[in-house]
Amino acid sequence: MGCNALGAGWRRSLGRVLLISVLLGGCAPTQTTETETPTEPVATPQLTVVTTFLPMTAFTKAVVGDRATVTQLVPANVDPHDFQARPQDVQEINRAAALVKNGLDMEGFLGSLIDNADNPNLKIIDSSVGVATLVDDEPHDHGHTHDHSHGEFNPHIWLDPKRAVQQVENIRDGLIAIDPEGAEIYRANAATFIDELRALDAEAQAKLSPFAGKTFVVYHDFAPYFADSYNLQVDFLVGVPEESPAPADVRRVMEVVQTSQLKTLLTEPGQEQVFASLAQDMGVKVSVFDPLETAPSVADLTPEYFLATMRQNIRNLATAFGTETQTYRSPQSVAVVWPVAALRPAF
Repeated sequence: MGCNALGAGWRRSLGRVLLISVLLGGCAPTQTTETETPTEPVATPQLTVVTTFLPMTAFTKAVVGDRATVTQLVPANVDPHDFQARPQDVQEINRAAALVKNGLDMEGFLGSLIDNADNPNLKIIDSSVGVATLVDDEPHDHGHTHDHSHGEFNPHIWLDPKRAVQQVENIRDGLIAIDPEGAEIYRANAATFIDELRALDAEAQAKLSPFAGKTFVVYHDFAPYFADSYNLQVDFLVGVPEESPAPADVRRVMEVVQTSQLKTLLTEPGQEQVFASLAQDMGVKVSVFDPLETAPSVADLTPEYFLATMRQNIRNLATAFGTETQTYRSPQSVAVVWPVAALRPAF
């Protein structure tokens, strides 16, 4: 075989080898391709937690962060005292891993809902466990029977930042019990929010300590824990919001306002416009103390809204006390917190 023939054969073999190398190289993944399309981690199904009303939702969201889905049963703008359960609420509880409630008979609607949901794996977290309670007294004879009541103990513990800390701790511990893998997250989130509550408590103490022993009057019996925490006295017109006050109660409270020379009325949200006419007749101002049982919208069911509203409550109450003291040098200041519904009964 001649040299030319050998040379031609060698060149053909080399050409085939080079072609195969190019083809294989083109099919092989490059480092750049791996960087652009990383392997996605397998998503862990989120925990589903059902809450009852605003404070429980705010506290639970503060603890879970992004680790759980939180759904509130009571519509944001509906008072839990007025809530009527719906079929979808049964379904929510049926699908939930946990239900967070205030306890102390605040959520009287829950019993039948839980029974109908038939969820044997549901973990019920009662945030009131271990919290120091006050007896649910009614100091006034309203002249009518009370078809609605909270129970033996007043349930409005969330309005005292010190007791709210204990509620957050109960929620944290309950979630850790059913989701131990999230323990580190729950502890860290709870610690952050507890710091916020303690800062809120310190602010309240600083603003309200000059008025120790003073009295404020609320429409329904929501403020004994707040008053207890800051050495204030509190009175109220009715036990729960759906009760209608007797005319004698309205007259009595108005007399307290007049004899104390009160300069600011503190109403509940939604009552400002109608309440303004009475305030104008009496020559006083109007402000608000929000018991945080409702929120303007679903978007407000957050820890931030809870803290901001509590700070506004504290400022409003301090201003009401302060205005009276500065203007009249009165030894006994009285602030009144009531919705205009209290003024509707005919005399």
